Amino acid sequence: MAVKDRDRFSTATRLKLLGEQTAARVYRSQTKRQARRSRLTGRAALLALVLCSLVVALAYPIRQYVSQRAEISDLERQRAQARERVERLRDLKARWQDDAYAEQQIRQRLHYVMPGETGYVVIDPDAAKQARADQGAADRPWYSNVWDGVDKSDAADQ
Repeated sequence: MAVKDRDRFSTATRLKLLGEQTAARVYRSQTKRQARRSRLTGRAALLALVLCSLVVALAYPIRQYVSQRAEISDLERQRAQARERVERLRDLKARWQDDAYAEQQIRQRLHYVMPGETGYVVIDPDAAKQARADQGAADRPWYSNVWDGVDKSDAADQ
């Protein structure tokens, strides 16, 4: 046993042990460098796969949610416009209940006059000429009107 213990503490044995430890350290450092080079491990690939599948699985519901929120806001806007229109119509109905307003509108729109009054209607001369021109087109056959339209468009191009 004494030879074995003496052999254990000998310089050659210690150097041999030191060389093995150094070789192991070098081997470990080289494998660490190789591990550092390839960062994509099996766990990282699985994590990326899970994240991608979550994104794909959630894309359609999120798109639906956004479109439904937009539709809800449009419907709320339409509802507000409808309420405003109802209020305007209620105001108009209340005005028509007043006899003075109804009489004013009848005089203005239908050109009614009270007994003893003389009613006059002023006609715009330009509007009268336009009305006569429209009547002239109605007296002719349709193909003449079409041909005149073609001639006018050709004249406008030149």
